[in-house]
Amino acid sequence: MVAERWTRLRAEMAREGLAVVALVPGANLFYLTGLRFHRAERPIVAFFPAEGDPALVLPAFEVEKARGAPFPWRLFPYTDAEGPVAAFQRAGEALGLRGRSVAVETLAMRVLEWSWLNRAMGPLEVLPAEPVMARLRMVKEPEEIAAMRRAVQVAEAALAAWLPEVRAGMTEQEAARRLIRAAFAAGAEGLAFDPIVVAGPNAALPHATPSLRPIGRGEVLIVDFGVVVEGYVSDITRTFVVGAPDPEWAAIHRLVEAANTAGRAAVRPGIPAEAVDRAARAVIEAGGYGAQFLHRTGHGLGLEIHEPPYLVAGETTPLAPGMTFTVEPGIYLPGKGGVRIEDEVMVTEAGGEPLTTFPRELQSVG
Repeated sequence: MVAERWTRLRAEMAREGLAVVALVPGANLFYLTGLRFHRAERPIVAFFPAEGDPALVLPAFEVEKARGAPFPWRLFPYTDAEGPVAAFQRAGEALGLRGRSVAVETLAMRVLEWSWLNRAMGPLEVLPAEPVMARLRMVKEPEEIAAMRRAVQVAEAALAAWLPEVRAGMTEQEAARRLIRAAFAAGAEGLAFDPIVVAGPNAALPHATPSLRPIGRGEVLIVDFGVVVEGYVSDITRTFVVGAPDPEWAAIHRLVEAANTAGRAAVRPGIPAEAVDRAARAVIEAGGYGAQFLHRTGHGLGLEIHEPPYLVAGETTPLAPGMTFTVEPGIYLPGKGGVRIEDEVMVTEAGGEPLTTFPRELQSVG
């Protein structure tokens, strides 16, 4: 699989006229090599040229790990005593990079790596690697979909096991800690992100962090979390009420649930990604809460929790079978609370298949 991905990368590079793609530790490097490295103060940069074998600058103690890649590397190790500059110079000479353009991960490469590249090989012209990598990764392979299904199953099992533990008076942080324990007990290898478990006025903030504030009776409770299984993530949001629901929040929840349904129903091959956003947003606007829907309708996910395609106005990428993304409309009332319902959806030949199945209707907890 990795060798086939490397072949597709070269085809994309030829299409864009790229001589070299430089990657740092993270999802893209794992996707192309199956290897994971820590991103720390010792720089690691992989170079994928249009011709010839890829090259890797890395600390000497990582050499054995690098040899586990399913294709031959040209390795340029360095020790702590000598530092990385000579290794970067040797790699640049071997690849003929001096003065050429290099495509880098503009969202992931740090000033640290870029400064070493320029010092050893510069001056370099920088180009974004994200468009090429997105075209490789947006359509998921069957093995990737299988891992994502397992990540969803673990997350939903954790959520079901956790709900009976929630009580009024419990702090948001304590509720979040209990959810994390439930996730690992259900089989999570890691967390996709720090869980969002917030209630009352904190639920009006789409990316709030759990606080020491006690969860109050009658408040809405937003739970947004996901896990990692075999390197792939899940992401689900459900909104609950602690005790009996207030009629206003019950009505808002029904509206968001309808927007979620409309967004999922709009998914089909060939339509632009923005059409899903438009379908979900139209429901909330018709209900009078358009100004309170503060974010895009969804984002792609796979090896990363946020990756292309993005379901937002202006995103014209056509949906294709195998793409995976979230559909997560929400309504947020400052100082009072919020409702968000998020599902993972996979594009199929016939439309969209929800990977998440946890009940969407408003449930009372505590």
